[in-house]
Amino acid sequence: MKYNAIVIGSSAGGLYVLISLLKELSVDYPLPIILIQHRSNENTEMFEEVLQHSCKMKIKQADEKENVIPGIIYVAPPGYHLLIEQDRSFSLSSDGPVKFSMPSIDVTFESAAEVYKRALVGIILTGASDDGATGIKTIKQNKGLTIAQDPNEAQFPFMPRAAIETGGVDMIWPIKNIQQFLLELPLKQK
Repeated sequence: MKYNAIVIGSSAGGLYVLISLLKELSVDYPLPIILIQHRSNENTEMFEEVLQHSCKMKIKQADEKENVIPGIIYVAPPGYHLLIEQDRSFSLSSDGPVKFSMPSIDVTFESAAEVYKRALVGIILTGASDDGATGIKTIKQNKGLTIAQDPNEAQFPFMPRAAIETGGVDMIWPIKNIQQFLLELPLKQK
């Protein structure tokens, strides 16, 4: 199966896991990665700076009307919901929090599922809420591939466990397996 995008949702404990997951991806990685990390509105670019220090791929906050292109890790800006439009550009919404979160993993995952359908990979990592569970289910309903971090390994297991409990998760893996999958994905794209 050929994929066109990867969405990753994380919350509490996410930064360390994301560094470990994304650090080996090449600068010319053939897919865009859209990252939703729960965080406060303070130090709005600090998260990206810390992640960029450990990663080869370009990391940037997603901008309104920006086209989604391969080789970039896009990060949902704090204080906004990040949506993907049918023309594969970003849209930012300041509607209220969803499941107490802004950005909401569910909002991004659901909009990405509608656009990319079966060509989407959705990944849920550590977190202390159930945000992302509905989004994972929507990705699965649209025939995308869904992965959850093994809750036994997650620093905060509630979020991956909530996704798994929807019945919409294809694979439950520790981070090293998810990282291996992401590293091998470009070979499967050809």
